[in-house]
Amino acid sequence: MGKKETALVDIANRLRIHSIESTNASKSGHPTSCASMAEIMSVLFFDVMRYSLKEPRHPASDRLILSKGHAAPILYAAWAEAGLFPTSELLNLRKIDSDLEGHPTPRLNFIDVATGSLGQGLSVAAGMAYMGKYVDKSDFRTYCLIGDGESAEGSIWEAMSFASIYKLDNLCAIFDINRLGQSEPAALQHSMEIYEARARAFGFEPLVVDGHDVASLVDAFAKAETIKGRPTAIIAKTFKGKGFTNIEDKVNWHGKPLGDHGASILAQLKSDNQNIKLEPKPTTSSVPQVDLTVRLNEPPNYKIGDKIATRQVYGTALVKLGKTNERVIALDGDTKNSTFSETYKKEFPSRFIECYIAEQNLVGVGIGLGCRKRAIPFVSTFACFMSRAFDQIRMGAISQANIKFCGSHCGVSIGEDGPSQMALEDLAMFRSIPGCNVFYPCDAVSTERAVELAAQHVGIDFIRTSRPATAVIYPNDTVFAVGKAHILKKSASDQCLVIGAGVTLYEALAAAETLSNSGTNIRVMDLFTIKPIDAQAILENAKQCGNKVIVVEDHYPEGGIGEAVASVIASQPNIVMRHLAVREVPRSGPPQVLIEKYGISATAIVKAVKSF
Repeated sequence: MGKKETALVDIANRLRIHSIESTNASKSGHPTSCASMAEIMSVLFFDVMRYSLKEPRHPASDRLILSKGHAAPILYAAWAEAGLFPTSELLNLRKIDSDLEGHPTPRLNFIDVATGSLGQGLSVAAGMAYMGKYVDKSDFRTYCLIGDGESAEGSIWEAMSFASIYKLDNLCAIFDINRLGQSEPAALQHSMEIYEARARAFGFEPLVVDGHDVASLVDAFAKAETIKGRPTAIIAKTFKGKGFTNIEDKVNWHGKPLGDHGASILAQLKSDNQNIKLEPKPTTSSVPQVDLTVRLNEPPNYKIGDKIATRQVYGTALVKLGKTNERVIALDGDTKNSTFSETYKKEFPSRFIECYIAEQNLVGVGIGLGCRKRAIPFVSTFACFMSRAFDQIRMGAISQANIKFCGSHCGVSIGEDGPSQMALEDLAMFRSIPGCNVFYPCDAVSTERAVELAAQHVGIDFIRTSRPATAVIYPNDTVFAVGKAHILKKSASDQCLVIGAGVTLYEALAAAETLSNSGTNIRVMDLFTIKPIDAQAILENAKQCGNKVIVVEDHYPEGGIGEAVASVIASQPNIVMRHLAVREVPRSGPPQVLIEKYGISATAIVKAVKSF
């Protein structure tokens, strides 16, 4: 064994020592999961990857996503061994005042995305690799370390399909095939030929290696860099708990610190330690400077009364953003002719990514694109299909992701397609995401401004768009802001505040006209943003309207606009609220018939007002 290989073996053993000691100190963690990948991490950090200790998230550095996030202790140990922070800090693992959390999060300056919900890392890595190859046009490489247990997740195979379709030869997936899952052996155990065949079938170049042989790993990573036209999968045969006497390759050690069992193991590993050091390779790639400042290139230009669907305006607004910033990237899941993201594709084909019908990967790729402040990704599909990727979305919040979602075809107002296509849970879903702005524009003018505000916000945003064409009701120069509602109809004698959004706003306006003909005036409010909600406007206007409020929404009652408003007025005992929402699984039918049938029409609003 040569000098370099000897050093890499020595570093691998030190990584095992740190993994044992840090998990013992916290009395929790996954040291056996760390041990199986010690040589892989040693070779990656000290022979393969090019990165900067001064700026761990340097935009030109190689990327590493630890998809098997429970092995965080060895990732932290590798950065400490590289010199980013003292190894003594590793003993603070999982402590309340330490950012070395049980699974990685971007609270740490060397972590791009949170991992730990298994099966998601490769999609993010694919987004990063796409950014490098097609947008930054840089030669930095992206590595993703995946556990064999999590390879049962379908999102892994969605990502592999995407990576091969787009020929991401700058992406290297590393499968740590350590045979054991959490509660029993993994389904394929050490059937390396099956993993190899599956990787090849999904368009990867598979390289099967002994994951504990540093020389084989060095050669495999070197070969991976030479393969062009397709991504690479290094499929490493390893053993869980490698190097841990009487623990290696045994079940029932997942997620358990070694405790007293570790004393003799630590003694042996430390006796073998030669404390050989290797310097990491510096960043050699370059990327263009990026400014994510963005705005509409021109203001909305519509006529009051003209009818246009907000989903269609979404595409128009994206184009206006794209004319001011080339880093606006649109992604879709084969619904672009319905969400109207195809408008952006036609204008800027190189800035559009078709992710096909694979929503989990769609979201993961979008998160990866937005990492390291390289782009403003807009992800669109039918709003109901966002629920399939809810785990990716919630992990995006933990990842401090900058990503924008546009969900079209909301509510029963989509009509004849029926309940499988109707988003009636989407507001509840996105309201539950911490830090997420939730926009529900009603017309063309407010939609353009919602898209602009979402692009300007660093974080997660959701824009709910509708299928039916709705009339323009706002003047083109109307000022919109996050968390600010608008009053569309008002008088000094209003007897009730009616709060609507999207299509139900027009039902509220129709109800107001009907009621005014019989001498009853109501006030109509457009929330514009459901989160953050304009609590001050709700309370002030409710007081002026006799403390009577009606909320009408094209959504199930749970978690939607009604409950958002109810949370505002809960501390005001004098305010009485009626809530009109879709209260059963709907059926197919014409939009207006469905709006009427499920009690969110102008007729229903009139009846609710009279009930006061």
